[in-house]
Formats: sequence, C-alpha cells, structure tokens
Amino acid sequence: MTTPEHILIVDDDAEIRSLLGDYLQKSGYRTTSVAEGKGMLAALESGRVDLIVLDLMLPGDDGLVLCRNLRARSDIPVIMLTARGEDMDRILGLEMGADDYLPKPFNPRELLARIKSILRRAKALPENLRTDNALHLRFAGWQLDTISRQLVSPEGVVVPLSGSEYRLLRIFLNHPNRVLSRDQLMDLMQGRETDPFERSIDVQISRLRHRLADDAKEPTIIKTVRGEGYVLAAQVEAGGK
Repeated sequence: MTTPEHILIVDDDAEIRSLLGDYLQKSGYRTTSVAEGKGMLAALESGRVDLIVLDLMLPGDDGLVLCRNLRARSDIPVIMLTARGEDMDRILGLEMGADDYLPKPFNPRELLARIKSILRRAKALPENLRTDNALHLRFAGWQLDTISRQLVSPEGVVVPLSGSEYRLLRIFLNHPNRVLSRDQLMDLMQGRETDPFERSIDVQISRLRHRLADDAKEPTIIKTVRGEGYVLAAQVEAGGK
C-alpha cells in the first residue's frame, strides 16, 4: 500500500490550519499543522515531509526567513501563503526559494491543484538533477556544495544563491556543453505551469551570470547560442556520493 504524501502546514491562524488539514486529509494526504517556525523545524526533524504550505506572516521568524534557511539544506517544495498578496512579496518569496505563491483568501481547490502539480514535477525530476547524486560539483574554477547550496568562487569566496539561481545552476551543471533551449530550461526549472508574474529565463540567466562574475557581453561560462538557447561551456567534475 502506498504511503500518503505528507503535507506540513505552517500558519499562525488556527482556523486555516484546521480547515486546510481537514481538506487535504480528505484529498488523500497526511498532514501536520504547526503555528510557527520552531514547530516547523520540529516536524521536519521528526519524519519525512513531501511539501510545506508556509504562511508569510508568522510570529518570530517570518516565512521568508524560514524558506531561505530551509533552502540551505533541503529541496522540499514550498508553497507560500500571504494575506497581502503584493507583487513584491511574491517575488521575494520566489527568490528565497519558494516553488509557488498563493495570496489569501484562496480557494482550497486551487491550493490542492498547485500541490498536486508541484509534487508531480518533483517526482518527475531526472535522477541526475537530484542533490544526493554528488556532494560537490566543480566547474571553471568554481565549486558548488549541493548539501549547503554554497557556491564558492575560484578565490574561495562564498557567493549566495537564491532558490531559483541554485536550481538553474544545477540544471546547467548536469547538462554541461549541451545547448538548452528556453523551453527546456523552463520545463526543468518549474514545468509549464507558469504565469505572467514569473521572471523570464533570460532575466534568471543574467542574474546567474552576475553571481558567476561572467561578463554579460562576452560570457565564458554560460554562453548564448543565438536562436537556440544557452550552454554551460565548461567541464564539470563531481565529487562525493
């Protein structure tokens, strides 16, 4: 018998925790509900969690801080909730590594649809994109630690990465010297369920090049192949299992 997927609900509103918990359980999921960050960490330490529904406004550490800290050690999908629904909150949430963003009030059926979509994409992720495949990836003098998600420059300086930057870099590192079209990158990054608020691949490439100190006019690491897409023009060495 298949074990139900486990959804962790983190929200300081007791009514929302109760309603979402009941709704998701009736939809076939196992749920745990907590009110703040300490409860979230305790739940993560106590067993497997397949997806986190995380409120932005929480007592103590807010959802952005919790998401950023989570991304330093885990790829667990995160759907962020907020009562404000402002575009800047949405962008910040995605930059911190959230997989999706839903403003309150929301229809539980829409949240359920997004949960199913994200879990489906997570299951479909190719083996060579999973972080347990290698502990360290070295390329062009740089090193990426896939456990801590730290990018280290050739000079030994740690360069911070957002969640989207990390995922994009992992895609390139696992497909070195192969031209990837924008459509392929979008599929590997987040699937086809995109919307007008999502940043374009070109903008994300530009941000990643900046992290890598790769000259935008004459890049040497992530090159543009006119009319086709982008390519990581470097040899990649994997270390540790």
